[in-house]
Amino acid sequence: MALALFDLDNTLLAGDSDYLWGRFLVEHQLVDAELYERENQRFYDQYRQGTLNIEEFLAFSLAPLAHHPAAQLHAWRETFIQQVIEPIILPAAEELLAQHRGQGDVLVIITATNRFVTAPIAERLQVSHLLATEVERVDGVYTGRSCGIPCFQDGKVTRLEQWLQSHDTGLEDSWFYSDSHNDLPLLERVTHPVAVDPDDVLRHSAQSRNWPVISLRD
Repeated sequence: MALALFDLDNTLLAGDSDYLWGRFLVEHQLVDAELYERENQRFYDQYRQGTLNIEEFLAFSLAPLAHHPAAQLHAWRETFIQQVIEPIILPAAEELLAQHRGQGDVLVIITATNRFVTAPIAERLQVSHLLATEVERVDGVYTGRSCGIPCFQDGKVTRLEQWLQSHDTGLEDSWFYSDSHNDLPLLERVTHPVAVDPDDVLRHSAQSRNWPVISLRD
């Protein structure tokens, strides 16, 4: 039984759920549109460049959660999943998940995007194991803060190591599919690293190491 790890944004999805949630908030006038759209784009550009300060980004991206009741947030999130996420779920990605599932592999989505956004996406993709940046709740109320180690860059490795220990398993015969050079620390740890529609930095790195490069968008 192998472990099959999947990045989410721009890997299984034809877009970035974190960035798109920010756009959703702007388009529905749930935040200061001009300010939020500018900062959302700035942080997304930094992510793609590999210069993102994850703590600064989380302080920004999670803040709106503290301004609304959880029930209202969940209703907006359901609309977001139906209107924004469902159309960008890649059929080839679902086929890849089904292939590993059929082989009896353990499927895990491992993503820097926070659990508030990604939990229903993982459920929709029928992946029961999700490692994501955690969102703090106190007495059922979102505080607008993260908690624990962000599941980003080296933090993905740390979070996975914790998960492996708690599940008494390891990385023997493991797979990891990702589009981003931010995931190189984890790609370097698994048995079978696979670059999926990679950014330029990851494509160059994958080619230099003879890693498979595939597309789920063709």
